[in-house]
Amino acid sequence: MSDVMWVLGILLFVVGLLFSIAWHELGHLSTAKLFGIRVPQYMVGFGRTIWSRRKGDTEYGFKAIPLGGYIRMIGMFPPGADGRITKRSSSPWRSMIEDAREASYEELQPGDEHRLFYTRKPWKRVIVMFAGPFMNLILSVALYLAWFMGIGLQMPVQTVSTVSECVLPAAVAATTDKCPAGATKSPANLAGLKAGDRIVSFNGDSISSYNQLQADIRKSPGQSVAIVVERKGQQQTLKADITSNTVSAVDKNGRFVQGAAPVTAGFLGFTPATGVVHLGVGESVTQMTDMARHGISSLAALPGKIPGLWHAIVGHDPRPADSPMGMVGAARLGGDVFSMDLPATQQLAFMIQLLAGINLSLFLFNMLPLLPLDGGHIAGALWESLRRHAARLFRRSDPGPFDVAKLMPVAYVVAGIFICFTALVMVADIVNPVKIN
Repeated sequence: MSDVMWVLGILLFVVGLLFSIAWHELGHLSTAKLFGIRVPQYMVGFGRTIWSRRKGDTEYGFKAIPLGGYIRMIGMFPPGADGRITKRSSSPWRSMIEDAREASYEELQPGDEHRLFYTRKPWKRVIVMFAGPFMNLILSVALYLAWFMGIGLQMPVQTVSTVSECVLPAAVAATTDKCPAGATKSPANLAGLKAGDRIVSFNGDSISSYNQLQADIRKSPGQSVAIVVERKGQQQTLKADITSNTVSAVDKNGRFVQGAAPVTAGFLGFTPATGVVHLGVGESVTQMTDMARHGISSLAALPGKIPGLWHAIVGHDPRPADSPMGMVGAARLGGDVFSMDLPATQQLAFMIQLLAGINLSLFLFNMLPLLPLDGGHIAGALWESLRRHAARLFRRSDPGPFDVAKLMPVAYVVAGIFICFTALVMVADIVNPVKIN
């Protein structure tokens, strides 16, 4: 049964990934058609076409390799300086430029002269190229909201799971929960706090979340406080003398900061239970903002992760949890989670989280101002608009459309680097995958 669930998890991930790709390309397609640009092809996948159907002047279909997608627009690049579409050259770099220019016109038909991509105003071209990544952003937000507000997050709640017998510094508590002889009893132990108690008030403050309770405890060292708990349906008031202790550092959201030095703060002495918490709109927005910041920092840190990936392949070093992961690794994770003995809601939540993160990554990655990414075309259109406005301002002749085709050698270099990195991640995902417990 676990093998069947493993395959099911992978299939669900693949379906979600294909939908994300199709959704991205739909953004390009819909806006291109809105602005009268002819789109001969809308394809999900690469390689050999396995199914297609023509509707109007566009062929819609699926290809054999489900690792991307594309739409083909007529006239992505302007003609050369001599007004010709093609011009052969012995230079390999010049050939790259001319091949790209020729490919963008190879399906040109009579009447297409006014349906070319490059003839549209720069702001329209920006919209067409931005629409694809924006669709991924929309899908990511929708999935995150479904997770945060619909299914809920597994997180600490203000219910007591265990009570510490004594006061142990964070470094010691991480290795043992046994109290040495003569150790000071914890304030929670002395106050009579018990497992299962739900803390509803701390020092007069109504408690709505564990993060709030944790912050109140940490800022109250040396204080004698009243703690109202709900125990077996009845409320009781306990008295506790909050002590100081060396505890792990946390951020503003109450999450432990990896690698940060311990801090001295108020200490009560209990471990919270974990429960499902449904976030509100404001809390969800905060969580998504944190996800976006983490995504940006992860994208910036990718070059520094390459040595770790290489050592994970050739040296069999343990693969860190924050290691870059490709679609193969993500699919394996989806299968692993579905094969675990977990509630269906948790399995679904993980799959939603995985697809939401991938769509956020697709948005951020595609917005990089590099060809052949969407951000590269956006940067070219913005540069064209800037120099045309400058020409009008200084009463100079119109410089004409910016020839993005001249940047194709750079695009090939970027694409080559991306392909090599993708291959490296794929091999690491196969021979030494990221694992969860």
